[in-house]
Amino acid sequence: MAGNVEFIGDDVENGYNANRIQPFATPKSEQRLIVGEKEKEQHPSKWNKMLGLQELVSVNVWRASLAELLGTAVLVFSLDTIVISSLQTDTKTPNLIIALLVVIIITILLLATFPISGGHINPIITFSAALTGLCSITRAVIYIFAQCVGGIVGALALKAVVNSSMEDTYSLGGCTVTIVTPGEDGPVVIGLGTTQALWLEIICSFIFLFASILMAFDHRQSKSLGQVSVFIIVGTVLGFLVFISTTLTAQKGYSGAGLNPARCLGPAIVRGGHLWDDHWVFWAGPAIGCVAFALYTKLIPREHFHTYA
Repeated sequence: MAGNVEFIGDDVENGYNANRIQPFATPKSEQRLIVGEKEKEQHPSKWNKMLGLQELVSVNVWRASLAELLGTAVLVFSLDTIVISSLQTDTKTPNLIIALLVVIIITILLLATFPISGGHINPIITFSAALTGLCSITRAVIYIFAQCVGGIVGALALKAVVNSSMEDTYSLGGCTVTIVTPGEDGPVVIGLGTTQALWLEIICSFIFLFASILMAFDHRQSKSLGQVSVFIIVGTVLGFLVFISTTLTAQKGYSGAGLNPARCLGPAIVRGGHLWDDHWVFWAGPAIGCVAFALYTKLIPREHFHTYA
């Protein structure tokens, strides 16, 4: 009987007929099931890859988010300090000085954070990366959370080094659409219309992604130009948009296109008050711009966006 046959190794000889008896084989249906499970483990589904839930417990992702947190904190502290200093010193062309310094700061921070986290330091970049499939949704949420915390840390650091009168005058360099000033007949609201400010955020966010971030997303471009060149281009485009949005409107009370929701969030939480007025514009505008950019990348030929095989 087969049940009384003793197997040694892979096969044994039957003493009665000297024929080799093979060990019990796995049924073909079970073999296909095992192979299918292995393929699923090696090639996760599109939804699993897009969600990236396994990154929620990834130590490396959370450690990389620290670079996003610190990078955003330094960005908020530096930019808001520049804004306050330029206005405080009564510079004739503060918009131009701010724009030039934005180029330098962004380039330096990208060089510092890119090897660790990819150098996002901006929810616009992270959200657009998630929409275009270059970053999982889970990692995007972690990064954006870290960037928002970084914005708050940067605003707290700025609050610690400026006096109360300067804080009141410049609102920690926060993002504003309108402000209330005293007038002859009582308080007067000055600034930009909400609709106009929203359109500026949408357009500037899309241009920012189209004219610079697209190069960083495209491996062909970043490889041919070099990382440093791409970082300089990103900083230059961002500085140009800051200059245009503040100069073109020329409206007192309007701080210009935010182009970084985390930077706007930090001073709003720390300072509060009128910084919350129309604060949603600095989130909704970039979000719409990111969606428009993602649609654009889906419409253009793939070989113009992805690397060649």
